[in-house]
Amino acid sequence: MLKDILYKVTLEKVVGSTGVHFTDIHFDSRKIGLNDVFIAILGTVSDGHDFIKMACDNGAIAIICEELPHDFVNGITYVQVEDSKRALALMAANFYENPSENLKLIGVTGTNGKTTISSLLYRLLKEAGYEVGLLSTVGIKVGAKEYSTGHTTPDSLTINRYLRQMVDAGVEFCFMELSSHGIHQRRTEGLRFIGGIFTNLSHDHLDYHKDFKKYRDVKKTFFDHLSNTAFALVNIDDKNGLVMLQNTLAKKYTYALKTHADYKAQILENRFSGLLLKINNNELWVKLVGAFNAYNLLAIYATADLLGLESMEVLQLMSTLESVDGRFQCIISSTNITAIVDYAHTPDALKNVLETINAIRTGNEDLITVVGCGGDRDATKRPKMGNIAAQLSSKVIFTSDNPRTEDPETIIEQIEAGVPAEHYNKILSISDRKQAIKTACLMADDGDIILVAGKGHETYQEINGERKDFDDFKIVNQLLTALNK
Repeated sequence: MLKDILYKVTLEKVVGSTGVHFTDIHFDSRKIGLNDVFIAILGTVSDGHDFIKMACDNGAIAIICEELPHDFVNGITYVQVEDSKRALALMAANFYENPSENLKLIGVTGTNGKTTISSLLYRLLKEAGYEVGLLSTVGIKVGAKEYSTGHTTPDSLTINRYLRQMVDAGVEFCFMELSSHGIHQRRTEGLRFIGGIFTNLSHDHLDYHKDFKKYRDVKKTFFDHLSNTAFALVNIDDKNGLVMLQNTLAKKYTYALKTHADYKAQILENRFSGLLLKINNNELWVKLVGAFNAYNLLAIYATADLLGLESMEVLQLMSTLESVDGRFQCIISSTNITAIVDYAHTPDALKNVLETINAIRTGNEDLITVVGCGGDRDATKRPKMGNIAAQLSSKVIFTSDNPRTEDPETIIEQIEAGVPAEHYNKILSISDRKQAIKTACLMADDGDIILVAGKGHETYQEINGERKDFDDFKIVNQLLTALNK
């Protein structure tokens, strides 16, 4: 019944009866069938209120909206709400019988590290014998079943539908990436989290949030809404970590490599084959590389500890973890050329990856970086990416990422604008991404290192609304093999 899924929704006005029975709920008018509920959402591209008539024509029995239409259709219930995004989230949770209350849901947020932490926690607990779920950039997993996703944080209906599947499948723990878009658009309203993890904060999505403070404060709202039975685990080597804890009711825990914290780690060795770490006075060798992964692994250890897993078992399982697809994923050719594919698509992430490589290499080999920036996204980071790539690489090839509806050449020009004059001789510009990667492979000599950055795990390239098959890892592997390198 409609009134049942409106529980906790702030109602402004009701025209008709909320005692009607319905079949399904949608925020896309094209999916509306007979006796469905349509929720009109004000989006960044279109306004769902413009499609109320279409929803009615398609058989809707109820309309949920922020602004009531001028004309009402007999037999249809209209409910005016204060915030239709929040209403959608609460209604979705109610519709699927609030599945987040029947498992242990942990949210991971921050600019970088979300995918690695959530994915590796999924693997670790699965190996420890638990039934586990994952809602992540790289996919949705319900136990052993895997589904694709188009967003870091899916829409509220999708989230609750998969959480319901998890509960029905006996899943005990679910790890979920939380993007700033997802939090801001209220997609996680109505969910009960037993814990939250903050990784770090750097320049990203300012095209959407407009300034860094707003971006930070959106992340903070997630922690503000955690209950006093949850935990909040934050990286306090990032100054924004303490900001996340300011108003939370959750139990507060910290992790760090550089400062005093509840969970502390130290890098003893850093190689392309892995890291030797000391975590809370226990040494272990792991297969992941770089200081940024030391932070990720420390967050994983801390979370597992907070969830009640035995410390030595966690350390043993951590030593077996492999890198997530597209996250510092290495290929070593027959002639000892090392190719690294990484999702680094923000200035801070690119800097971290390049500094990690430079800390490991001897200095005699060249570091050739292939990088671009996505179209229809934050343009202010483009010159910063160009500056970092030029400063920290031996040679750089600027290329297309996902240009979307923008001109690739224009994006590349904006990246080049950040390159200092003394580094002009290092750079090439090749808009065709495959040709750019091929050129890097041809330029590389024995022992050199190639970094292909920006797309990571993605298996497509988006150009003018069309997604074409494109996998950086497969392409680099094929080219190095074909060139006998």
